[in-house]
Amino acid sequence: MTPILILDGGLGTSLQQKYGVEFSSSKTPLWSTDLLVSDPKTLLACQSDFGNVPVDVLLTATYQASIHGFKATKSESHPSGIEQDEISRYLTTAVDVANQAGSAQVALSIGPYGACMIPSQEYSGQYDAGHDSMESLEEWHRERFELFAEVNDINSRVGYVALETVPRLDEIRAMRRAVNSVSVFSDVPHWVSCLYPGEDETLPDGASAGDAVRAMVDPADGPLPWGIGINCTKVWKLKGIVEVYGSVIRELIGQNKLGEWPALVLYPDGTNGEVYNTETQTWEVPSGIETEGRESWEEQLKSVVRDAIAGGEWRCVVVGGCCMASAEDIQRLRAALQSKDS
Repeated sequence: MTPILILDGGLGTSLQQKYGVEFSSSKTPLWSTDLLVSDPKTLLACQSDFGNVPVDVLLTATYQASIHGFKATKSESHPSGIEQDEISRYLTTAVDVANQAGSAQVALSIGPYGACMIPSQEYSGQYDAGHDSMESLEEWHRERFELFAEVNDINSRVGYVALETVPRLDEIRAMRRAVNSVSVFSDVPHWVSCLYPGEDETLPDGASAGDAVRAMVDPADGPLPWGIGINCTKVWKLKGIVEVYGSVIRELIGQNKLGEWPALVLYPDGTNGEVYNTETQTWEVPSGIETEGRESWEEQLKSVVRDAIAGGEWRCVVVGGCCMASAEDIQRLRAALQSKDS
């Protein structure tokens, strides 16, 4: 029987909707990571909501953590922003809070470069000229991983490293190379997860899901990731993309280019058709999208998981939610997966 692990949901949207936290590009360039500086107690309360579900894996509040993001975070105590030599203490807080929020394994959340741009560009993958190549992205991510490596005993305090919402083929390779180059993470399992925000099954840079999988497991960039996945994507799109993922892995194993199946990691948006507008920074239902009559989010996701584990090939399935997926949504998902008809 393929093991199923429950992952948490959308941290930023949960902070907004339940705890009234307000984010803006000008005042909180770190987005949810800002609470490591401004309000760790509220962050702990929100993450504990997921921990109490309970979940098996809980992501840290570090998705948008970056050197320039901390430098742009200004307050009375830091009128010129937070300097690089101060960042590790806030990253330590992220790991502390996640560990305090429940008994789950902690996954270190690492977003793409686009998540740290203003406005964020992970949905488009359109980067500035200084970060528009695999080499420049690898250097940027390596510098970032070295910040996390300064957290005491981080390799024993986190169970996974999550390379998330990656919109470009070159950044898949860059992030893999970067994490594999920092020795403290060499024994920490990591997963790579991409997003498919458009109407088709392609990354924002136009690459196919099959090409994304091949980049995720290419031995030229390091050891096989523990898992490969899909996040920040509409739940009804998962079935077709998961089938592509499976067929590519099966093909590579059949060609002796891959020795084993990785885990499958699925955490789609917890939405019913809404799309995030990076200009207005709100969730909107595009014109022409019909949302009435759809099966519930958790039942759709349960069906995808059921199909994925039917062949018994994936190492395990990690499943949860991304933006707009609340702790209550994850609770319903857990119950649906544990029901007798699953």
